[in-house]
Amino acid sequence: MARFIFVTGGVVSSLGKGLSSASLAYLLKSQGYKVRVRKMDPYLNVDPGTMSPFQHGEVFVTDDGAETDLDLGHYERFTNISSKKSDNITTGKIYSDIIQKERKGKYLGKTVQVIPHVTDRIKEFIKGDITNEDFVICEIGGTVGDIESLPFLEAIRQFSNEVGKNKSLFIHLTLVPFLKSSDEIKTKPTQHSVKELRSLGIQPDIVICRSQKSIPLDQRKKISLFCNVSIENVIETVDVRTIYEAPISFYNEKLDKQVLKYFKLKARKKVNLLPWKKITKSVLGKKRTVNIAIIGKYVNLKDAYKSLDEALIHGGINNNVKVNLVRIESDKLKPFQVKKLLKNVSGILIPGGFGKRGTEGKISAINYARKQKIPFLGICFGMQMAVIEFARNVLKIKKAGSSELDKKCYPVVGLLNEWNKNGKLIKGTNIDLGGTMRLGLYEAKLRHNSLIQKIYKSKSIFERHRHRYEVNNQFLNSFEKKGMLFSGMSPDNKLPEIIELKNHPWFIGVQFHPEFKSRPLNPHPLFSSFIKAAKSFNEK
Repeated sequence: MARFIFVTGGVVSSLGKGLSSASLAYLLKSQGYKVRVRKMDPYLNVDPGTMSPFQHGEVFVTDDGAETDLDLGHYERFTNISSKKSDNITTGKIYSDIIQKERKGKYLGKTVQVIPHVTDRIKEFIKGDITNEDFVICEIGGTVGDIESLPFLEAIRQFSNEVGKNKSLFIHLTLVPFLKSSDEIKTKPTQHSVKELRSLGIQPDIVICRSQKSIPLDQRKKISLFCNVSIENVIETVDVRTIYEAPISFYNEKLDKQVLKYFKLKARKKVNLLPWKKITKSVLGKKRTVNIAIIGKYVNLKDAYKSLDEALIHGGINNNVKVNLVRIESDKLKPFQVKKLLKNVSGILIPGGFGKRGTEGKISAINYARKQKIPFLGICFGMQMAVIEFARNVLKIKKAGSSELDKKCYPVVGLLNEWNKNGKLIKGTNIDLGGTMRLGLYEAKLRHNSLIQKIYKSKSIFERHRHRYEVNNQFLNSFEKKGMLFSGMSPDNKLPEIIELKNHPWFIGVQFHPEFKSRPLNPHPLFSSFIKAAKSFNEK
């Protein structure tokens, strides 16, 4: 039977529960154990798919088509284990499942209540879809004390009692603030956070203390005393210079050792931290810089393009350059500003997106990249914008656009009406927004001797998608006659997946999201090639 590790947080949100869970998962996996990492989100949305980036940040997409929390991206990047639909659940999903069952009479007329029905559904999630995992790490979103989190905390309390303390462990991540005015580390917030957790019936076995500075021994002893946790299980995590230092930091603090000790287990293999040390050195080391412009609506929102930012860093690591991200808000980008704002960049990237706001700024930037031979990468919506730019300025279709943005345009991009998945025909819609897009892993066939085939070194690829609109394949011949190559297509040859320009050193658009599959220890070939092209452009 699997052993379950529950990660909770207190005092404030965004302390790094996801990063801590991912780092621990890597350390346990590297010691020979099979690991699974899951996330429980307390919000009432069924999933983050329809949430604003301002509210939630990035929507991370799994192979099997789940729209999930961005923390699952951390899990994948650190462990190289692909997450599933069964690894993320929300309060909204739980209540939706319960209400559907109630409407069908599945509860046989009983009163449906938080306890036991909601807590039982949470426990089903925790232990569901498990095969031979040694450890299942479950992160509970939000903070202890939030009303929304209470059913989850009650559920994991019950679950621990049911499986036994020898099969469950509680880790509590909390803030230990440093007050500059008094030059002191303060432990009271941690004490109160743990007190709140204990009042709910949960005694943490390990307390991870997030701090700006190293916590003195006497303060750690105080935390140990008042939180009822042994001193060796008070683990500090000082702010790191790069997230890739996190596994090294937790290893030095013996977090993995204490977890194994708790379960009376020993390491099966020696932890290999050399790759992380090399990455850290590469990220922090002094080296040449390439400027990459990211042009979108949410570029200044830290978490909106989390996977994309990381993928570009991975590409830089692979090319021994530092990637400097020049963030430009597309809705504020005017055509006359393009040359001035982009004159010092060596690559231009238009990320995924939606909606009309900022599209003309993106199109102007793409036009500049095409004419000036600057390496360009368009992702999802970015590819569609590249097609529209080409249609307007090369094919001279002045009203070329997307039916998503303008119903009266000449639609070179339109609603995806139907597509195949696993031999089944799926119908598209824009009526119900949640979960109705082309989501998850799909195959693309690559054209022989194309740039994209040379990058992937393969005849076909599988990448993750998240889109409702698609390039109209009726225009394929017209585009190709003018130099835009449709170098990747769906297996049935109906859906354009990749475009590139024949007379451009590096100009590629992809309908999928390659950033979701990039790993620090295994950079995605598309980003490695993009940064390599930007590096070459920079050296001209």
